[in-house]
Amino acid sequence: MKNFRLKFFPISKVHLMILILFAAAFCTGSLLGKTTGQLLPDYGSVSASSENTSWGLSFQEKGKRPIGNASIEELKKYNAYYAADTEEKIIYLTFDCGYENGNMPKILEALKKHQVSATFFVVGSFISDHPDLLRKMIQAGHTIGNHTMTHPDMSSISSMQGFQKELQDVEELYQSATGSSMPKYYRPPRGIYSPVNLSMAKELGYKTFFWSLAYVDWYVDNQPTKEEAFEKLLGRIHPGAIVLLHSTSSTNAEILDELLTKWEEMGYTFKGLDELVGQPQA
Repeated sequence: MKNFRLKFFPISKVHLMILILFAAAFCTGSLLGKTTGQLLPDYGSVSASSENTSWGLSFQEKGKRPIGNASIEELKKYNAYYAADTEEKIIYLTFDCGYENGNMPKILEALKKHQVSATFFVVGSFISDHPDLLRKMIQAGHTIGNHTMTHPDMSSISSMQGFQKELQDVEELYQSATGSSMPKYYRPPRGIYSPVNLSMAKELGYKTFFWSLAYVDWYVDNQPTKEEAFEKLLGRIHPGAIVLLHSTSSTNAEILDELLTKWEEMGYTFKGLDELVGQPQA
């Protein structure tokens, strides 16, 4: 039997380093696969069954209701809404009010001119800083909703006690300012929610409202132009829309009168959220 000699080829430092990096990458990928069950992330659709998410919309066709993270049917079991299931040209106009920066008088003036009753979702400081303005809004026929005391990520609050406090503190300010109980309408700050939160809100007697039409209007130092606003708000309006605007937007204050006129010319009428849910609020 012949003797065999193993012949060793010299390996450079560069080649050695490549081999080490390749081995490390292989081991890391194997470990990741065992840990997650897959090597590629799963970008599945988000719905009301997810742990927590931010409300989002996908516009498929002009003049048609967009697809939301959760359907009207999925949200219904939580007494939550994002649009009306109708082909009738109705708009439910809502505003988020984090604070007052001088735009509200012009907004109220336009709403009065067009005889539109809107819902304003306010944070606690809006009530404590502007109780007279709040009363004026109510006297003008508008509804006040709860946008929480401190505008936190509500999906991060896991206890009923903590969740309730964010809403109850606003209720108490409203009661003190108006002498009446606050309507049980709730909008999650930044649209961040979880099924647990929606269940908590329902248990507390609240109805939760997302939206089916909004646009980037909340950066006060980088406001959209009139043309940009109309492109979104006219191009994406649809029957049964819950429209979200921010009262801090100078663009919204400037265009609201004309915007309402244009929507009316398109055949739309306006209703309050009371009519959407089918029962009056206190």
